[in-house]
Amino acid sequence: MTKEALPPDRVRPDGLDTGVPHSARIWNYWMGGKDNFAADREAGEAYRSQFPGIVPLAKQSRRFLIRAVHHLAAEAGIRNFLDIGTGLPTLENTHQVAQRAAPESRIVYVDNDPLVLTHARALLSNTTPEGVTDYVDADFHDPDRIIADARNILNFNQPIAVMFMGVLGHVADHEESRSIVARVMAAVPSGSYLVLWDSTNTTEGFDEAQQGYDDTGAVPYVLRSPEQVERCFDGLTLLEPGIVSISRWRPESADAEPVDGHGGIGFKA
Repeated sequence: MTKEALPPDRVRPDGLDTGVPHSARIWNYWMGGKDNFAADREAGEAYRSQFPGIVPLAKQSRRFLIRAVHHLAAEAGIRNFLDIGTGLPTLENTHQVAQRAAPESRIVYVDNDPLVLTHARALLSNTTPEGVTDYVDADFHDPDRIIADARNILNFNQPIAVMFMGVLGHVADHEESRSIVARVMAAVPSGSYLVLWDSTNTTEGFDEAQQGYDDTGAVPYVLRSPEQVERCFDGLTLLEPGIVSISRWRPESADAEPVDGHGGIGFKA
């Protein structure tokens, strides 16, 4: 069915089809956001009924982002952030966390999803006078273009924090996902960091729920093993505590329950 043939109640004025579940909107729903539609909530609830752990994973992913970005801005002195595959804006986005710690921080968000870009424009005015927040419309399968566009905004003479936050499962082939990360990290200077996490096949039932989600027509997502996630950091020095469940990466509480997403931060010497 072409978009022109869709029922009127499924197509918004901006051309977005609200009748097909959308990964960014479903993730927004799991995080407690409001930028989602009935199809997204239905798919999200079906997923949660099969795998309840998806909701704490979604919420912990944002907490990991907050801790990681704050550490890099407040403690490591990073002032340039390249957030690739950013997804829908929500509370405590990268630029908000970074610029709260260092108002002069420069942030580039990268996504090629029309829905994400539509929502993202509202954030461009929500930046500090000293800093810069901008968006690049690009696909993370094209790291060369991402780097070329980011050079217009970020200072590549200074260290850069490169972020892949729960997005590389959209790349079916693990070696291709590693290549994307490696090509971006090769372009940034010494002293840069990689912040990366991905959903992991560490609990029985997660794969089955994911397959049901993929069958709805949403963009498929491949769960990785923690070992595969760690291989994305090849050539980098991992910050303590290494690759762990993201809820246990320097948590606010020592008894944080693990979730089925693993990641960490790596330093480029």
